[in-house]
Amino acid sequence: MKIVQVSAIDATMNGLLGELNDQTIEAGHELICVCSDGPKIETMRERGYDVRPIHIDRSIKPISNFKSIWKMFRLFRKEKPDIVHVHTPIAGVLGRIAAKISRVPTVIYTAHGFYFHENMSKRTYKFFYIIEKISARLLTDYIFTQSEEDGALAIKNNFLPKERIIVISNGVDVTNKFNPEKIKQRNLKELKESLSINEKDYIITFIGRLVREKGIFELLESFRLLDEENVKLLVIGSASQSERDQVSKGELERYANDKNIIFTGYRSDIPELLAITDIYCLPSYREGMPRSIIEAMAMESAIVATNIRGSREEVDHEENGILVPLKSIKTMAEAYNAILNDIEKLNRMKENARDKAVRLYNEDIVVKTQLTVFEDINKKSR
Repeated sequence: MKIVQVSAIDATMNGLLGELNDQTIEAGHELICVCSDGPKIETMRERGYDVRPIHIDRSIKPISNFKSIWKMFRLFRKEKPDIVHVHTPIAGVLGRIAAKISRVPTVIYTAHGFYFHENMSKRTYKFFYIIEKISARLLTDYIFTQSEEDGALAIKNNFLPKERIIVISNGVDVTNKFNPEKIKQRNLKELKESLSINEKDYIITFIGRLVREKGIFELLESFRLLDEENVKLLVIGSASQSERDQVSKGELERYANDKNIIFTGYRSDIPELLAITDIYCLPSYREGMPRSIIEAMAMESAIVATNIRGSREEVDHEENGILVPLKSIKTMAEAYNAILNDIEKLNRMKENARDKAVRLYNEDIVVKTQLTVFEDINKKSR
């Protein structure tokens, strides 16, 4: 088959969809990747991907959005793919419109987290809910959801017939990349020294864009409530060039002089950083099925996360971590203390986290679920 994958940015295509793309090619299918131009394009071409850069905005901009639809429409008409598989909210809608008007036989949408969520106002929720449902009914043949919660909602509200809504989950490489047994202890000692972390220090880690809706400010303020001096906070990630990210970046400067808060910027050694982590914290306002929590679980970190869609599916409260209310700085600090002051609880949560990641979030199984659907579609079209 000829399969087109569509995402808004190159990093998503190369990173989150990398294993799916690799195994699609290995299975003998022809793959075309459509995303905005960016620094990962050449990396993808080196991996053997046929990349066709088309600019896709991540927000509603009518003129730019129409140009994206037109360019994808022309590409799909020329290439005549069997399947167009779209990802991320805006790219998901634009790609599906282009695919349907160019008469692509099968259109699949992966909901990495429906854009509407419980913490929106009722009016905003209803607006985006209607868009998602109409897009599903008119433009989509199959919906893949990563969270059970999204899958159940789509089935209950008749987005598509039940058999065309498939929960694929989310996953990482728990065998090689995110496996504590594969990490050399000597390297971890050097890593700690490079970050000015002592052997007796406990480490709380956050990974993500440094923007308000990721809960970064609640994280920093909750950390400041800890009394213990032997706890370090690793903040891994950077701000993009968007206006809202730059505003957050400016506000973060007031935390720069805290000797126990370490801003690392972008890092490529995530497995190693998680290997030295005791608690991974994701206090986000909205998620789909957060991959970073799965990565941390696989590397034996206890989890503190907000009680939101996706996160509450991954975190079993008091078993592999603690769920806290949204924007609750005091409760987050109490969660850190409850774990760090009870070494038996910390070790139990770490062990349970790894066990659940291996059982439920193996990326290879997630990818094979999708390839099986592709093959079923291929058989039906013969």
